[in-house]
Parts: sequence; structure tokens; C-alpha cells
Amino acid sequence: MTNSSEGPSLAADRASDFSNSINLGPPPALRASSATALFLDFDGTLVDIADHPDAVIVAPDLRPLLERLSDALDGRLAVITGRSIAALEALLGPAELAIAGSHGGEFRPAAKAAVEPLASALPDAVVARLHEVAHENGGLLVEPKPFSAAVHYRHHPEARDNLLDCARQLAAEFGLGIKHGKQVIELTMPGSDKGTAVSRFMALPAFRGTTPVFLGDDVTDEDAFIAVDRLGGHGILVGAQRPTAAAFRFEGVAQVHHWLHAALRTFQKGDFQA
Repeated sequence: MTNSSEGPSLAADRASDFSNSINLGPPPALRASSATALFLDFDGTLVDIADHPDAVIVAPDLRPLLERLSDALDGRLAVITGRSIAALEALLGPAELAIAGSHGGEFRPAAKAAVEPLASALPDAVVARLHEVAHENGGLLVEPKPFSAAVHYRHHPEARDNLLDCARQLAAEFGLGIKHGKQVIELTMPGSDKGTAVSRFMALPAFRGTTPVFLGDDVTDEDAFIAVDRLGGHGILVGAQRPTAAAFRFEGVAQVHHWLHAALRTFQKGDFQA
């Protein structure tokens, strides 16, 4: 679990130490391989970020694309998202995929497997206090999740400092982690981070011994970038250049989709590399 009282996670702070953080180039083509495992963030990676979490536009072919890629990789594809699994599938549809939701607090190890909690539920008192602060600062959007709660301040940037102060107090009182993403601050329960989710997947028999690749856009994805680097794989940053533990970069969501579609076409031609 990453704890930080300074907004971005400790993983994000560590990312600034990496020399491969400036002028990153695009990754090589994704090939179907028995040695590959693919992990994908959702918001900012597979869909563009919207003003409201429910307002994102999901490409009609996204779910079948991911399911076909998962089949080609023998199930070694997982979506790792800050959203709850229920919230993700409300947008994506019931997906035949492995998923880690709530920053890894919810864990579904395979397409039809039961969801396993990796963290305890967030105390009701934390959510109640966040609602109070949201109201006091112009009506911020509070997004409760099973193992975390996010407060979005995109429309009220002046509320950032008050929100951070509140988050730090709650984190200290309840032993929580703080994640500071793109105009959102989130309080998380221990055991709820994307690096932990990657490591949990990579310990499963289907993933064990493979090379992990993780795509993500935000500082909350740095835990996963560090995890895949430690496991001999690499991260792919989506978005503007910044200090990161990732090794490659795409400019945006459209490039990610192009890369994934190109991989699927390669898979369908039977170009499998053992």
C-alpha cells in the first residue's frame, strides 16, 4: 500500500528518479506470445477522461476487442482500474475479462471467477466527512467505492488545498492512503493499489513467468509501472511527457486503440510467437 500525505503517491515521487522519463518513444508492436501478460488502466487509457465519471464515451468495439485479445493471450489480460468493478461494467458491459477494481481492492482473477476483496471496506465516517467537505467547497463530486472514495474538483480547482487538508486528516486518523490524480483526490484502504494488483495477477499460474506490460495515464498508475519494471516488464505512459517509471509512451487513447487493434489483426493472422 502506498501512503502519502503530499498528494501524489510515493510511487509517483519515486518515478521522478527514473532516467527514462523524458521524451519517451512509442512501444514496439504487441505480439501474441506465451510470454506476454497485458494490463490496462481504463480512464485516460482506454477512454478519454470526461468532466463526470459517468460521462465517458466507450467505443462500441472496446469490450469485444479486449475479450478477443484476452482469448489470444489465453486469459493473460486484465483491466486494472480505480473504478469499482460494478462501475466499470456499467460502462463497458458485462466483460469476459480478468479485472482488478477500486485500485486493486477488488480482484477478479479470471473472466468468470468470483470477485475477491483484497482490502477492508472504507469506514462510513470517511465518506460522510468527504461529503461535508464537498458541500462546503461548492458542491464537489464525491465518488464512493467499496474500498476507497474519490472527490473530483475539476470544476472547483480553488478547493484543492482544503480538500487535501481534509484528506490528510482522515488518512492520519483512519490509516488510509492518499492518491492525487488528475483533479481528483482519493482516500484508499491498505491493500488497494495498482502495483499490488499487478503483483497478485503475476503470482497466478496463468501469469507466472510471463513478461508484464502495463498501460496507464495517471500518477496513480506509477505503482503498477514500478511493479512491472521490477518483474522484468515495462510500463507504457498514455498522455503528455512527465517524470515516470514507464519505458514507453503513447500520446493518447486513440494511439492505444490503434496499437491494440493492430495486435488483434496480427493474432488473427496466426502470427504467434512462443
